[in-house]
Amino acid sequence: MLGRTDIVDFPKLELFNIDIKIDSGAFTSSFHCHSIQEEDGILKCQFLDPKHEKYHEKYFIFTEFTQKKIKSSNGIIENRYLIKTEILIFNEIHSIELSLTERGSMKFPVLLGRKFLSKKFMVDTSKKNLSFKNIIIKI
Repeated sequence: MLGRTDIVDFPKLELFNIDIKIDSGAFTSSFHCHSIQEEDGILKCQFLDPKHEKYHEKYFIFTEFTQKKIKSSNGIIENRYLIKTEILIFNEIHSIELSLTERGSMKFPVLLGRKFLSKKFMVDTSKKNLSFKNIIIKI
């Protein structure tokens, strides 16, 4: 069971305690990026932006990615890059496909959509941070 928001880790992206919002209206999950550049089959980007407290200035390089036209909540169709990575939620690692987009003006840098949620989680919108509250600290 997930609530409407949570706090998760993206270990391969070296991003921890990232606020997420559950968006069952969105098909694809998305992550806020900036400085997205593609050249000669190589995708380069930075996650979050300098104003975000978890920003770490690192550029990430992806050689495996796709592109897809995605309609945002405001109805605008964007051609977005999609990458595959991992998310740590409820102390379990899951594979996740993320579309990379500019979300700097949004409160939550990550939206989890139906493609990821389906057959894994139910959502109770009256709850918040259920995974984060259940973190098992390993000593």
